[in-house]
Amino acid sequence: MTQFSKRDRRDFVRSTAAGLAVATLWKLPRTLGATSSSGKDLRLAPFRFDVTPPIGHGCCGGWITPIQVVDDPMEAVGFVLTGVGDPIVICAVDWTGLLNEAHVAWRKALASAAGTSIDRVSVHCVHQHNAPFACIEAQRLVEAHGLPPMLDVAFFGRCLAKASNAVLDALKSLQPVTHIAVGEAPVEKVAGNRRILGPDGSVISMRGSASKDAEHRELPEGLIDRQLKTVAFYHGEKKLASCHYYACHPMSYYGDGRATADFCGLARRRRQEDEPDCLHLYFNGCGGNIAAGKYNDGSKEMRPILMERVYQGIVASERNLKRERVDQVRWAIQDILPETDPKYDVDKILAQIADKNRSVVERNRPAYVVSWIRRCAKRIPITLSALHINGASLLHLPAEAFVEYQLKAQRMASERFVACAAYGDGGPWYLPTAEAFSQGGYEVSVSWCGPGIDAVLTRGIQSLMA
Repeated sequence: MTQFSKRDRRDFVRSTAAGLAVATLWKLPRTLGATSSSGKDLRLAPFRFDVTPPIGHGCCGGWITPIQVVDDPMEAVGFVLTGVGDPIVICAVDWTGLLNEAHVAWRKALASAAGTSIDRVSVHCVHQHNAPFACIEAQRLVEAHGLPPMLDVAFFGRCLAKASNAVLDALKSLQPVTHIAVGEAPVEKVAGNRRILGPDGSVISMRGSASKDAEHRELPEGLIDRQLKTVAFYHGEKKLASCHYYACHPMSYYGDGRATADFCGLARRRRQEDEPDCLHLYFNGCGGNIAAGKYNDGSKEMRPILMERVYQGIVASERNLKRERVDQVRWAIQDILPETDPKYDVDKILAQIADKNRSVVERNRPAYVVSWIRRCAKRIPITLSALHINGASLLHLPAEAFVEYQLKAQRMASERFVACAAYGDGGPWYLPTAEAFSQGGYEVSVSWCGPGIDAVLTRGIQSLMA
């Protein structure tokens, strides 16, 4: 990993100070609500920029091989929407995750450039694993104990600067939005529920992103959302931006030190090449308990096959798009702050991080728990948001939420077209259902919240969909 000078760190602090200051002052409760518009003055400005980590950067929190080579670039792709009160910014990033202060810093950088508040910025990760898992507080903790860096802070600062510049450049070419269209299509032979339950209802096996286990391949897909959903924005007949949503962990294989947007990112990029004048965005839905292991054996040959299946889902979802004039737009927000699971003891966790007899993974992974606990102590909320346009709702949720929350949101507003983007603020890490905690399994073991998260998140979704 590259060593950073005092100047590098000073530049990083300057670039993020404003965003982190907001985090320390932004307390619950806040008065929240919605901003509405007829949509007659709606404008859209697309942007995209490279966020490929440098050689040597840690991947997935430093638990797998660092970046050694770049197979294909990673990007941040988004747009600014004006004409509904203050500007709105929506962005998808080809990283594993943005947690706590890191997520606030990204939103602050985009908000400042767009001339808006961070309440009106939604940033989501696609969740590829050969990529940064960014948490500033966790990085401070591991650095203090001489552990390998989890986050290159200078690189992080450069990405914030790129984000600001990309938005400023985009605002020079705002284009009217007159119509939207929605579409959906099933993605075949990609997603499967990764939690395999035994006769007593507890988890007996995890079917991850890849599996060579014959039983994993033979078992049913389980509870998933097979539909890939698309919401497209138009100026007249010209398609300006097309947002695609699908719930599944996006890895074919990983841990080999090769930077890549993997099969979901590659599918989006292929569609972008089809339509260079339209910005294509890909959002991972509530895929915390969904992966490709039923259909993927982890071989290199499977990546282009999985990419093709997602790409065909994107194309099929756009095949019958029917434009309708925009006549109603609303941006809604709702803060939540789930409680930390009481099983976590900060002093014991800090002792584990300091224990040099433990492995690196046993010492650096707990830093994420401490970061979440300290965030909760400061009462810094997670902001949920939704963009409602005509009969469509673009719902923005945090972290690795289970697919049940996505399906629940669709049932709550069954008369609407609900497209769900998860993997926003990754601070609490996994967001299982209340039922899942009694079932056990990996996801529950790395959820910093207890079973109460179900009721808290459900109420937040209900508020946005009302």
